[in-house]
Amino acid sequence: MATTASLPLQFRGEQLAARLPPLLVAAERVAATVAQGVHGRRRVGQGETFWQFRQYQPGDAAQRIDWRESGKSQRLYVRETEWEAAQSVWLWRDASPSMDWASTKTLPTKAARADLLTVALAALLVRGGERTTLLGSGLAPSSGRVILGRIAQLIDRAEATGSLPGFEMLPRYAQLVMIGDLLSPLEEVQKLVSRYTAAGVRGHLLQVLDPAEEELPFDGRVKFEGIESDDEILISRVETVREDYEARLHAHREGLANIARAYGWSFLTHRTDRPPHLALLALYGALARSPGI
Repeated sequence: MATTASLPLQFRGEQLAARLPPLLVAAERVAATVAQGVHGRRRVGQGETFWQFRQYQPGDAAQRIDWRESGKSQRLYVRETEWEAAQSVWLWRDASPSMDWASTKTLPTKAARADLLTVALAALLVRGGERTTLLGSGLAPSSGRVILGRIAQLIDRAEATGSLPGFEMLPRYAQLVMIGDLLSPLEEVQKLVSRYTAAGVRGHLLQVLDPAEEELPFDGRVKFEGIESDDEILISRVETVREDYEARLHAHREGLANIARAYGWSFLTHRTDRPPHLALLALYGALARSPGI
């Protein structure tokens, strides 16, 4: 019998998304639609503004094909307006080596949980008719189920990356979701958030940590080895540094919250020993409350 962890990532993501009550999803969708209508009236004519050509994808209406642009190559292209592009959610999850860790065999790694939440959120967005894609993938945002399979495949095949995404020019008023342990220096996080905000992008940060990273539940003599470097440190009595460690983690988390608050982003936290649907619900709620989706 297959275990839950051995099931395809896309299937597990859709299972998690399906656990949210349909009534709740419908209610959030109505609220988002109302927000979109109000937000749109404040920018008269934006719906007619051309944004870019993108390659035709299954599910696109045939009348949207731009035959003049398509005639220049062997591919079909559709015109995408600024408003259509803005009504999209770009997803990113941390695939750096530090994410490939769990304190016990009974817990998923941070990477496994981040991957699951990313695909589950994509499934929930597609289910609600929203357009989504994976940051850095080169795939145009789509509300079709095809994009969900592609996101899952890209995540399954992904190689190690940096602990923060690079900057990518996104449509103004688009939304960006970043899922990872977010343990990078605060100045690096602030620089990235500031740059995206200046480009008109709204964002959401979800910090995923193992419970041992919050509680440091070790005693006695322990050697800690670096995951992303060869550094290691030997502490003779871990319990003597626990209070200072917790204070530094708290300060870092407060710093992340302050950065998010200052730039109008949301900041959420999640532990890998907690049910994943709680994080998914909170994250989807943050997206629904953000103007423009």
